[in-house]
Amino acid sequence: MQISRAIAEQMERPSWIRRMFETGTQLRRERGAENVFDYSIGNPDVEPPDAVIAALRRIVAENRPRSHSYMPNAGYPEVRATLARRLAERSGIPFTGDDILMTNGAAGAINTILKAILDPGDEVMVLSPYFPEYRFYIENHAGRVVLVETDERFQPDPARIAAALTPRTRALILNSPNNPTGVIYSEAVLRAVNRVLPDPVLVICDEPYRPIAFDGAVTPEAVRIFDRAVIAWSWSKAMAIPGERIGYLALPPHLPGVAQLRGACTVANRILGYINAPAIWQWVVGAEPEATVDVAQYQAKRDLLCDALQSMGYDAPRPQGAFYVWAKTPIADDIAFIGLLQQEGILAVPGIGFGRTGYMRLSLTITRDAIERSLPGFERALRKAKANCPPMNAELAGSRLS
Repeated sequence: MQISRAIAEQMERPSWIRRMFETGTQLRRERGAENVFDYSIGNPDVEPPDAVIAALRRIVAENRPRSHSYMPNAGYPEVRATLARRLAERSGIPFTGDDILMTNGAAGAINTILKAILDPGDEVMVLSPYFPEYRFYIENHAGRVVLVETDERFQPDPARIAAALTPRTRALILNSPNNPTGVIYSEAVLRAVNRVLPDPVLVICDEPYRPIAFDGAVTPEAVRIFDRAVIAWSWSKAMAIPGERIGYLALPPHLPGVAQLRGACTVANRILGYINAPAIWQWVVGAEPEATVDVAQYQAKRDLLCDALQSMGYDAPRPQGAFYVWAKTPIADDIAFIGLLQQEGILAVPGIGFGRTGYMRLSLTITRDAIERSLPGFERALRKAKANCPPMNAELAGSRLS
């Protein structure tokens, strides 16, 4: 059976995150789960807040009429109105229910807005290092990815963004707190970026990690800073429910042509096959929109891991938010070093998978006990790297992104 050329090409360059996650499945079979330390995928290891589970039970038990039926493609009006009020209170922008489109997570929101605004060949700027799925999302809608390097602190670089603009530029994707770096983009930098973006470039604010910020850090309200911005939001990380696929796309009422854009996004949500966001989970997030996992547990694991790695000699700064540690690999060849870690049963994602070689991403969605038991392996891998010992896993070392 023949498959499309586009999908065939995407199959040739699968996500390094998924590749390492699948490697972990194999290693657990071979070595036993207790001997594998999986830092590869951002899959929360904590359970949803009690208030969320209680709301789910209550809503299911109520079994209100037509609980499982179709609703307007944009979602239940009552839920959208509730979320709009909360977003208006936080942002100072007068959102209404009409400005909210319930989606299948932030991924559904991003795909919906890209479908609504892109013509074939239009360009979308992505800041590197970047979440690799962005490339697939953009190419899904016949767009062209334009990678723009961040500065030495992994903050957006307004000059580089300005230099990358062309007449075909339609959007810039911003992800803060950032996956993979854990950096929170500063308000001053965001205001500088806004000054270089011409009309009609749209900023897509991908914000699933907004509540996960450490040491009292606050994520700037990007939608208030930018002249033209939308929010792609998900409860996947905030509530630890990534499998439930629930989020929204928020279109500020001051956007030029917002009524037409609302209609376009609603149509895109339908024709992409999402139809509507999951019915029961719309009611749940409407009942408990601010419920969030205990961020302190992620911060404690961050401190444990970063302090230990730094004491060994790794360059592993503490992230400001999200739940990833973005550390330099002790040798320039990040894939080779990932191979050394794999010998120790440690699964990490090489920086090349995010567009930046010489780094690795370690997800904090792993138990504290597993972190502690993995530390001797990190130390042994570091010693091997310093001794210029090549990785034994030739298949991993040879699997490089084109």
